[in-house]
Amino acid sequence: MLDEEKEVLFEANPDALVADGLEEAYIGYGHQHGKPPVAIYDAEKCVEALMKQGMTYAEAQEWFDFNTAGAWVGEGTPIFMTPREL
Repeated sequence: MLDEEKEVLFEANPDALVADGLEEAYIGYGHQHGKPPVAIYDAEKCVEALMKQGMTYAEAQEWFDFNTAGAWVGEGTPIFMTPREL
């Protein structure tokens, strides 16, 4: 995630949270009706980023599932999505 992208997200929602160390997996932001925007990350790119930090695929997947995608930290919690395959 570039500083400019972070600035745009925080302008839209100062309470939005970002995933440290997973900047390269950031794909944008979105929101549901009546709720403030939150960051959106590509789940597979998150796993790849964790692998670049020294984890095996299995370790990265487990860490991501439990500690990242499985963590609720309030209304600003990011969305971790799996893009459809075309």
